[in-house]
Amino acid sequence: MTGTTWRLAVAAEGIDASGRTIHGDIGLGSLAEHGIDWSPIDIAQQELTADGLRGFDAVLLMGESPFGEEQLGDDPTIKHVARFGAGYDQVDLEACARRGIPVTNAPTGLRVPMAHAALTLLFALAHNLVPKSQLVHTGRWDQRAGLRGHGLASSTIGVVGLGGIGRETVRLLRGLGLEVMAYNRTPRPEFCAEQGVEQVELPELLRRSDFAILTVSSNAQTRHLIGARELEELGADGHLINVARGAVVDEPALVEALREGTIAGAALDVFETEPLPMTSPLLELDNVLLTPHSLCWTSDFTAATGAEVLGEVIAVAEGRAPAHLVNDPDGA
Repeated sequence: MTGTTWRLAVAAEGIDASGRTIHGDIGLGSLAEHGIDWSPIDIAQQELTADGLRGFDAVLLMGESPFGEEQLGDDPTIKHVARFGAGYDQVDLEACARRGIPVTNAPTGLRVPMAHAALTLLFALAHNLVPKSQLVHTGRWDQRAGLRGHGLASSTIGVVGLGGIGRETVRLLRGLGLEVMAYNRTPRPEFCAEQGVEQVELPELLRRSDFAILTVSSNAQTRHLIGARELEELGADGHLINVARGAVVDEPALVEALREGTIAGAALDVFETEPLPMTSPLLELDNVLLTPHSLCWTSDFTAATGAEVLGEVIAVAEGRAPAHLVNDPDGA
C-alpha cells in the first residue's frame, strides 16, 4: 500500500465508534499506523449489503451474517474478506475467489481458549456442576447423594476432529492423564503416536467413549455428522459435548435422545439456530447444559484473536501474503 488509505469495514454485533465490540477491544486503534482507516457496521442494527460496502477495500466479519454474492454485488471494491476466529462457513468462498478476493481466518489464537472451553463443559458434566449449584441455590442439600456424577478418572474421552482445536484439546486431556481416543477423516498417525492416542472410526469412538467432544469444522461433509444412529452408538451412559458448530449435530435427534435416555447428557455451546429460540425443547431438558456460543470468550481469546486477524488485514493491505488463506483467489 503506497500513499493511499486502505478502508476497512468492521462488521460486528454491537460495535461502537470507539471500536469496542461484543468481544471487547480487539485493537482496531493500532491500524492507523499502517495507513488503514476503519469504520463500524453494527450487524445487530443493519444488514451487510453491496451498497453499504461500496468504497471499502476490505471487510472484517465478526458475526455470523452471511457473506456472498448479495454482499459483493456486480462490481465490488472489496479486495479482502477477513474472518475473526476460525470458522468461515457463512462466507461464500467461491464467490470471493471468482472475483479474485482472498478470504482469511484467524484460527490459532482461539485454540487454547476453545480447548479450555471444551474441558470446562467436560468437567461440568462429569461432576454435575450445574445441578449441584442449583441444589445450593434452592436449599436442597438433602438431594446431593443423587448427583454424584460420572467422574473422569476411569472414563474414556473421544475427540471428534483433529484440527487445531481438536489437537489442543487432546494435548490438555492427555496432560491430565486421561484416556483419550480420536476420530479424524484423514489419518494423523504422527500426532496420535506422539500423544499416545488411538485413532479410530467414528462409530467405534462413540461406542467406547463416555464423553464425546466435537471439534470438527462445519461444512457439507460434517453437516449432521451426529444423528440418531450416532447417538445410539454413544449409548445410555454417554455424553455429547459440542464446541464446533450447531449444524454438526441433528438437533431434533439429540432432543429425542436426551428425552428418551438414549444418551445420558449433553453440553452445547452452539446450536443450529442462534440465538437459541425460547421455544426450543432443549430448554425443557434437565440433562443438557447450554451456553450461548461464547464460552471461550475471555480476555486471552480477544487479545490473541484480535492480534491475529488484524495481522491478516495489515498484510493484505501492505501487499504481503496472508498467513491463513482459506480460498484460492488465483485459481478461480
